[in-house]
Amino acid sequence: MPKRDDIKSVLVIGSGPIVIGQAAEFDYSGTQACRVLQEEGVRVILLNSNPATIMTDPGFADQTYIEPITTPVLEEIIRIERPDAILPTLGGQTALNAAMALHSEGILAKYDVELIGASFEAIQRGEDRQIFKELVIECGAEVAASRIANTVEQAVDYAQELGYPLVIRPSYTMGGLGSGFAHTEAELVRMVSDGLHQSPNTEVLLEESILGWKEYELELMRDGSDNTVAVCSIENFDPVGVHTGDSITVAPALTLTDREYQKLRDIGIAIIRAVGVDTGGCNIQFAIDPLDGRIIVIEMNPRVSRSSALASKATGFPIAKIAAKLALGYRLDEIPNDITKVTPASFEPTLDYVVVKVPRFAFEKFPLADRTLTTTMKSVGEAMAMGRNFSSALNKALRSLEQKGSSFHWGEQADSTKELVRRSAVPTDGRIVTVQQALRAGASVDELYEATGIDPWFLDQISLINEVAHAVHAAPELTYEVLVEAKEHGLSDYQIGTLRDVEEGEVRKLRHSLGLRPVFKTVDTCAGEFPAFTPYHYSSYDQETEVRPSDATKVIILGSGPNRIGQGIEFDYSCVHASFALREAGFETIMINC
Repeated sequence: MPKRDDIKSVLVIGSGPIVIGQAAEFDYSGTQACRVLQEEGVRVILLNSNPATIMTDPGFADQTYIEPITTPVLEEIIRIERPDAILPTLGGQTALNAAMALHSEGILAKYDVELIGASFEAIQRGEDRQIFKELVIECGAEVAASRIANTVEQAVDYAQELGYPLVIRPSYTMGGLGSGFAHTEAELVRMVSDGLHQSPNTEVLLEESILGWKEYELELMRDGSDNTVAVCSIENFDPVGVHTGDSITVAPALTLTDREYQKLRDIGIAIIRAVGVDTGGCNIQFAIDPLDGRIIVIEMNPRVSRSSALASKATGFPIAKIAAKLALGYRLDEIPNDITKVTPASFEPTLDYVVVKVPRFAFEKFPLADRTLTTTMKSVGEAMAMGRNFSSALNKALRSLEQKGSSFHWGEQADSTKELVRRSAVPTDGRIVTVQQALRAGASVDELYEATGIDPWFLDQISLINEVAHAVHAAPELTYEVLVEAKEHGLSDYQIGTLRDVEEGEVRKLRHSLGLRPVFKTVDTCAGEFPAFTPYHYSSYDQETEVRPSDATKVIILGSGPNRIGQGIEFDYSCVHASFALREAGFETIMINC
């Protein structure tokens, strides 16, 4: 199917100011969309109010409006610019809600403007809790037992029927805003009151508790000819009860059987068809009971989501870019893969490495804040790392947080095993280190699984890291073999040095003298089946490097790492412009960031 020739101009709605749950990911997706649309000869009109974004720079859109993302402002822009279509699926929940308001107030019909990427009906089916619940059941999948409440009084009545604890999920919100677990009527009244206030349509879903189940996500894309691909599976390290933005996440999912994964994929494809997302991407969240394998569909985002940026970087599959092309009418099999140049976007990515994302919190700025993690998102950024196995990727990701105490350590521990297990039961920003210390102190995997609900496979991997650290400490000397094993599991020179009571520099000097240095592997979307032409790399203590050397004059640009308070998207903006300027000046640029 060729590109639609009836779309000459598109209004792209941005995500507005950075907030928890909606940050740099949507500048990334919106910028990709603007570039693709312009490359396709479409006139781009942009509305966004964030000065720190790349997308609001001159040149990324033909016409840029730095104005509040409100219905009156949007109507005035539509009146002046007369776009053929509006693309709301790349600006997060802000853009989606703005598009819904335009439809509800009759503005789209008044000016004969079409929504592309997802129709009003698809957005409504994906975002309205009751409609979505009915669709999931029609698809043959399960949802948690639930009721929709529009008043506090209704919620109290339904709670008597469903029983406590209950999950509260407001409609049309992001980052888990207004959500939580209510264990008593007093908590229910407080949470429902807040949830009704946060929901644009004054609606909350009361749901049976699936606290402690395993949580997964699927990123899917579908075109107008019903071609659908599962771009990436993502698994939460923490069980249900911690917002996915606050949980360590892993791609691809590592503790699913193939039968379970294929069932999730089948359910996901059935849901994206039923909802009607036929020219773009979506994110679907699942829960699996670890005792009997029962699968529950939690919710869906009928748009490019926060997780889409992670899935894009994890796989090399440019979700936002392809979503923009699909919105213009292309099929997945008509869009070439930028990395291989020979495979189309209808090829599902294959990973031969592990990706770990670790959230970055800013509780140091708010010492009186409750550090307990719930279904309402609290993290302000995240770091991502890739490795040939889970242990190496996890250790790299924890170091990337640039936060004291965030990495595993093997110093003296004053707390008892019992106390460490007790503390591990409460999800906090530092729980993974507490778990590591509990295992080191002698707690069993079964004990910690009982206390935390974290899958035993992940706990066993942390035990393995402890075993490798013990081997480093107990070795008569640091031989090549000892160092290789330590590096293959992600231990840094500093960690090795503390285990041996030597300086980090001495470890590095010894390692170099033994010829042990990292090589760099390439993200290629196809596990090496086809050559990769996009230079996107991660380090590994492997045998062969996949970086192609060049004779060009090069400049390294050091990125700012994970977002945090006081150091956010502005530095992404600076680094990107530095890369553009240096490239124009004839330099080859190398970006290092996490």
